[in-house]
Amino acid sequence: MAEKDFEKQVQEGKKIPLLTPYKMGKFELSHRVVLAPLTRLRSFGNVPQPHAILYYSQRTTKGGLLIAEATVISDTARGYPDTPGIWTKEQVEAWKPIVDAVHAKGGIFFCQIWHVGRVSNTSFQPNGQAPISSTDKEIYPQIRSNGIDVAQFSPPRRLTTEEIPLVVNDFRVAARNAIEAGFDGVEIHGAHGYLIEQFMKHKVNDRTDQYGGSLQNRCRFALEVVEAVANEVGPDRVGIRLSPFTAFMEADDSNPEALGLYMAESLNKYRILYCHMVEPRWKPDAENVECPHGLVPMRKAFNGTFIAAGGYELEDGNDAVAENRTDLVAYGRLFLANPDLPKRFEIRAPLNKYIRETFYTRDPVIGYTDYPFLETKI
Repeated sequence: MAEKDFEKQVQEGKKIPLLTPYKMGKFELSHRVVLAPLTRLRSFGNVPQPHAILYYSQRTTKGGLLIAEATVISDTARGYPDTPGIWTKEQVEAWKPIVDAVHAKGGIFFCQIWHVGRVSNTSFQPNGQAPISSTDKEIYPQIRSNGIDVAQFSPPRRLTTEEIPLVVNDFRVAARNAIEAGFDGVEIHGAHGYLIEQFMKHKVNDRTDQYGGSLQNRCRFALEVVEAVANEVGPDRVGIRLSPFTAFMEADDSNPEALGLYMAESLNKYRILYCHMVEPRWKPDAENVECPHGLVPMRKAFNGTFIAAGGYELEDGNDAVAENRTDLVAYGRLFLANPDLPKRFEIRAPLNKYIRETFYTRDPVIGYTDYPFLETKI
């Protein structure tokens, strides 16, 4: 959307595309700016903390959709320190006041449910066992986002065919627990090199059973999770996040377009609420690269609500909605740094700059709830 077109719309009192209402299933959204799931590492001992009440309520608007940070489904699913869980009664109870705070301001809140698979090491695993995955191929050590520390990953253990339904069931129970905690729905984390994507992408998946080989077989686990979760909580409460184009944590595929399209088409069978997909241009720790309209085939193939994510700013978000390339746009780093992001978009206010160094600290305030709102900005 050109600058002069935007200013003309504002002068005429018209809503810019990102700020127009949208009906997502039974949910009436007042705008199309979504809080993306952002890992924060501040849930000490895998239990959500009271400081999350302020963090999420700061970013809540009436009729706005928020997706909670990736939330661990079982004691084998952990790979990072202090990520929230949803597999114990204590965790469910700890989520309740956080969800209540979002609902008190009229927000719609989904819980992203997560298993990291091989992106882990024995220190995170029960009894120091090997992490589980689709494969026994390990990940090479990775430089962490601070550019200094090195993450070490233990060799994973390949799940047997008979064990896979047990992990599917962990997703199902986690979804049920999320609804018990009060969430409006769940988003299955099928992106960024974690367990579900370790099955989907052929450069990781070297299985020879019905979960490996062909594209259909590699996607079998993901779709079994979708089916189990949809049956448990209702398809109208289920979304999934996918990143066919990324190679995060060495999860790469030689034909990401075919993978994304197959998943988008296959999801229609389960009539789930939304598909949340990451743009080809997105890079975790670098500038975005140009890859216009990369998600359009998937958007056209999927029958439900489509959410696009990955390095969006105001202008290209507006363009994507105006050109019907997506229904909603998820914002991560910008929404972190600007808790009142929809308001800033509405009046075209300057944006706070995010501080990468404080993304993943344990501090309950710094880099978490201390980003200023417009009215308090000096």
